[in-house]
Amino acid sequence: MRDLGAGLRYLGQGQRWVLTHGRWFGFGLLPALVTLVLYAAALTGLAFWADDIAAWATPFADDWGSPWQTVLRTVFAVLLWIAVLMLAVLSFAAVSLLVGELFYDKLSEKVEEDAGGLPEGVVELSLWRELWLGLTDSLYVLWRTLRWTVPLFLLGFVPVVGQTVIPVLGFCVTGFFLTLELASVAMQRRGIPVRERLAMLRTRRGLALGFGVPLALLFLVPLVAVFLMPGAVAGAALLVRDLTGTDGRGPDSRAPGQPQPQPQPHLQTQPYPQAHPYPQAQAGPPPSPAPGGSVPPHQR
Repeated sequence: MRDLGAGLRYLGQGQRWVLTHGRWFGFGLLPALVTLVLYAAALTGLAFWADDIAAWATPFADDWGSPWQTVLRTVFAVLLWIAVLMLAVLSFAAVSLLVGELFYDKLSEKVEEDAGGLPEGVVELSLWRELWLGLTDSLYVLWRTLRWTVPLFLLGFVPVVGQTVIPVLGFCVTGFFLTLELASVAMQRRGIPVRERLAMLRTRRGLALGFGVPLALLFLVPLVAVFLMPGAVAGAALLVRDLTGTDGRGPDSRAPGQPQPQPQPHLQTQPYPQAHPYPQAQAGPPPSPAPGGSVPPHQR
């Protein structure tokens, strides 16, 4: 529960940051607005052709009588539109980040500077390299999301459960991967690969869900998604600082009672081998006394 509250708090802090930095907020609206126009056209087309797609996908129901054929194809069309909408919520952030790569990266840096400073060892990449990594990482996240979305889509046909539990699980999956997508800006700055980002968020699922699920619900409202996108990037930068223990002064400076981050493989260092406590014991056999009980000079 503490991590859930922390995730929600970072979401609010990110929105508050951009509202108090109007220039950053204004520029952040442009990439999201371009993405919104593209997505609105795609979802409108899907809604228009949903019945035809449902009929094409369920040929076995051509001979069914009324009302079962209509019920099946209506449920299929509704679930298909919901599944695509969930993917659109996630990919909206990914496409907006690609369109506004330069801006969102600078915005995230500014948030971290205000929060205590950039982490040590910042990875500097060319624009084309950043765009390529952003594209490949987004495709990986989308692939992992589909591995959850497709089974949940099929389970949506189960009576009662498909209309109650499955939508809740769908929002949790979308919120988790939405957090992963938004956190990639600050994670990439630290040179953390996408698979390791996923592993890190798994250790703090509550943090990811507390940040991503409310945002996913708000992203369902088209214009709201545009206005929330800059603050979502800012809040994700703060979340990454919590997740990695970088607050500009070290992990021990966080507030009392706030959970300490779990050590991650990329942050761990190998201990140096301990020296033998008695090195002289490894230098060879003790000097043998010379005749008369004295030690020869060359062995003293």
